[in-house]
Amino acid sequence: MSELVERVDEQDHVLGIVDRGEAIRKRWLHRVATIVCRDAEGRILVHRRPENVSRFPGQYNWLLGGAVDAGETYEDAAARELAEELGVRAPVRFAFKFLCHGVISPYWLGVHEAVIETVAPSPSEITWHDWLPEPTLRQVLHQWPFVPDCREAFTQYAALPERPSGDPAQAHLRGPIGPRT
Repeated sequence: MSELVERVDEQDHVLGIVDRGEAIRKRWLHRVATIVCRDAEGRILVHRRPENVSRFPGQYNWLLGGAVDAGETYEDAAARELAEELGVRAPVRFAFKFLCHGVISPYWLGVHEAVIETVAPSPSEITWHDWLPEPTLRQVLHQWPFVPDCREAFTQYAALPERPSGDPAQAHLRGPIGPRT
């Protein structure tokens, strides 16, 4: 069964609906939604992909996510992916998007944040996971075999200016990644 996505332009405007496989093969821009999962202590969930997947087998990632389906918003796709990959339903908050050059294909990457406590990872998506403090994540990004695109996303995420939030439970989501003082 084909997965339909919206082909978009360099400004993220919809050009039409296409098969995701075709978008990747022809390197057409489309949309991907990801989630940075944090626990109440501000640690980031890092996971390893299964060895038997077609893309980036056995590699690590600090983002969860996937393609935005045709007619779906970035936020809806992020929430859907969170439920599919971790078995969690939680509010997701849009952080930013950028045009990711991508190893396999270019795409618009929408990055979201969610605070979660418990996870029930899908074995078809995740074979290992752990919560890492930000300084540890910074270190292992250069030591472990991470999905290449997530390194570009981390650079973008780390450069975010401080963002105001009225929710004290989300206070650790403000500002760039780095050691807390």
